Amino acid sequence: MSIKKGDTVLVLAGKEAGKKGKVLRVVSANQKNANHRVVIEGVNKVKKHQRPSRAMPQGGILRIEAPVNASNVLLVCSHCGKPTRIGHKILDNNEKVRVCKKCGELLD
Repeated sequence: MSIKKGDTVLVLAGKEAGKKGKVLRVVSANQKNANHRVVIEGVNKVKKHQRPSRAMPQGGILRIEAPVNASNVLLVCSHCGKPTRIGHKILDNNEKVRVCKKCGELLD
C-alpha cells in the first residue's frame, strides 16, 4: 500500500468527504475479504462505550477515530500541496521511492 503513517491525506468519499488529516495508523488486509484501511486524525469519529478497568477506572463513552477504507483517500503532496496519485521510481542506489504524479517531486 502506498499510504504510510504520518502522511497527510484527503478523504474522497463518505460522510467525511473533503476533510484533510494526518494518518495515525495503517491497518493492512491480513484476512480474507478484508480491505486496507487507515485511521486519520479527526476523521470518522465514533462513540465507544468503555467499561471501567484498571487502565481507565471511571469508564464512560469515548470518541475515537474509526478506520476508513484506503481507496477513499488521496495523498496530499508536501511540495505542491495538491491531492495526487502516487508513482514509484527506482533511484540509482536501487532504492524504491514514492513520487508525486502532479509535480514529480519525491515524497519520501
